[in-house]
Amino acid sequence: MRVLVIGSGGREHAIVRKAAASGLVSEVHCAPGNAGIARQAVCHPVADSDIPGLVELARRIDASLVVIGPEAPLCAGLADQLAAAGFRVFGPNGQAALLEGSKGFAKEVMLAAGVPTAGFARFAEYASARAHIAAISFPVVIKANGLAAGKGVMIATAMEEAEDALSRCFVERSFGDAGLDVLVEECLIGHECSVLALCDGETIVPLEPAQDYKRIHDGDHGPNTGGMGCYSPVPRMPAELVDEIIETVHRPVIAELKRRGIEFKGVLYAGLMLTADGPRVLEFNVRFGDPETQAILPRLETDLVELMLACADGTLDRQRLTWRQERCVSVILASAGYPLSSSRGDVIEGLDPDGGLPGVDVFHAGTAETDGRFVTAGGRVLAISALDSTFRGARQKAYDAASRVSFDGMQLRSDIAAEPAAAESADRP
Repeated sequence: MRVLVIGSGGREHAIVRKAAASGLVSEVHCAPGNAGIARQAVCHPVADSDIPGLVELARRIDASLVVIGPEAPLCAGLADQLAAAGFRVFGPNGQAALLEGSKGFAKEVMLAAGVPTAGFARFAEYASARAHIAAISFPVVIKANGLAAGKGVMIATAMEEAEDALSRCFVERSFGDAGLDVLVEECLIGHECSVLALCDGETIVPLEPAQDYKRIHDGDHGPNTGGMGCYSPVPRMPAELVDEIIETVHRPVIAELKRRGIEFKGVLYAGLMLTADGPRVLEFNVRFGDPETQAILPRLETDLVELMLACADGTLDRQRLTWRQERCVSVILASAGYPLSSSRGDVIEGLDPDGGLPGVDVFHAGTAETDGRFVTAGGRVLAISALDSTFRGARQKAYDAASRVSFDGMQLRSDIAAEPAAAESADRP
């Protein structure tokens, strides 16, 4: 069978690599892909925003399964158009994708479903939002309601920071139309983590949890990014807690959508804060996370393509997931200026001709090829993922590999998975 993967980031590279290893798959195609993905799939220069072009591409290559990676085409209704053309699709329809496309809609669904989340207020103008934050205590979280590539969430510890965040949304329009509708939320305190679950409209199967790092600098300082690294599993999240989250978060949300006549098929990603009062939902995504995918999929033993087909066909209840016991640590290498901007065209040194490194998985995100050399082509450039029996070992492998790579202005955090690695050392007699 032929699999078509939509997207061009590290998440899509991880999916492509799993698809290429599946015994069910004869050809893997990707649109538009990147320089690393091109080593394992046939790449087509069709933008993930070109909905008619992607449907036509699926027809031309006679795709047996189309996997939609990024949120924007999902929210634009690509899954609907592909399904109408007769293709099996992994990814929710446009109505279900509103869980990510509109934070206000997600809050509405959570309130109706009784899902625990942060208190909030919603505003469509600067003056009323400013008046609200002037009357409440800090810190607060200010979120652009629409899609903002993971950068539309701002934590304000004082009035000046809150005014700056509102100005970015309403005045500077840093997030385009997505920031003209804003949520002001209470700031939850605790440990952040992600629980992703596969859904076929009825059956819900959790993936192993993951912990990502949103801020650009060590110690969670600096602006939010799409994610600077990740690890899986999460020691503070045993199986019984994951099961509790599925029952109190994922299942009620899927049921509430169904009550509204909306079927959800694909991945429902719950971004959570583990507070003293229990798990609280920060946000939903409707696709594999990035960089969570680069830390979760290397541990998955079950054939990913079989799982995605089961989601599309409504047969997920027949599947059983198995996992490697190793820990996985994934470190992001970002370009100069990220997340406010990105440097392009900088030569990437240290990779082999296939864009990899020995002993680790290298997933390309913002890369291109110029005159036979890999160059930067986006904010997050590479994800380097390593497996080991301990977090300490996986972390060491990932950072050793990262030290072999260089490009002008390269940024990386040095504290990915430092906490679980330190806990392992403390537990050692």
